[in-house]
Amino acid sequence: MQGSDLAQLLLTISVVAIPGIFAITMHEVAHGWAAKTLGDRTAYMLGRLSLNPLKHVDPLGTVVIPLAMLWLSHGSSAFGWAKPVPVAFRNLRHPKRDMILVAAAGPAANFAMATLWTVIALLVGSLLSDSSMASAWLLYVCEFGIQFNVLLMVFNLIPIPPLDGGRVLSGLLPRSGSNFLDRIEPYGIIIVIVLMLPQVGVLWRVIEPFVRFFVDFFLGAAGLLY
Repeated sequence: MQGSDLAQLLLTISVVAIPGIFAITMHEVAHGWAAKTLGDRTAYMLGRLSLNPLKHVDPLGTVVIPLAMLWLSHGSSAFGWAKPVPVAFRNLRHPKRDMILVAAAGPAANFAMATLWTVIALLVGSLLSDSSMASAWLLYVCEFGIQFNVLLMVFNLIPIPPLDGGRVLSGLLPRSGSNFLDRIEPYGIIIVIVLMLPQVGVLWRVIEPFVRFFVDFFLGAAGLLY
């Protein structure tokens, strides 16, 4: 890697690190907080309601894969995940209903954070000079924060377990449908990966319009849609 490429990579990491780690951390904390509120204290007892990112780091999903994607894409794209917060659904006061609320809490947190980055971008635009390096860097951070949170939100709402959308769907279906989803859950991630492969591309074609809609909405509200 040449010096200019390394500099670009380091700049990209400086832009994506804060919003990226914050997005996946808050996503998992939201699951744990919702579970505690609804009767399951598993995540709380294990110290997983902390905002300390180190409590939620998955070595592969939080470090290796995002850095590898940044390296291979020359800093143009990255994706990752945190260590899932444990939830004992049997401890919830109303397991079938509350499972929906616990699962939806993660994507809801990402929606809230996309909103927060939009507000920060508006404040940066009104308080700092448009030509300053600090302003440009902060706006890049806000832009990535919006894009990454929207992507996490939409991706996790795919109705395939163990993604959040799969758990929401399981809670909405009658017992026979819920049992079917439980049976395919061990293979869910493999199914998602296959459907996301460029040779297949089905899943991205389905979620891309939703991702684009919300990204354009937030970027437009933040004054970052050019």
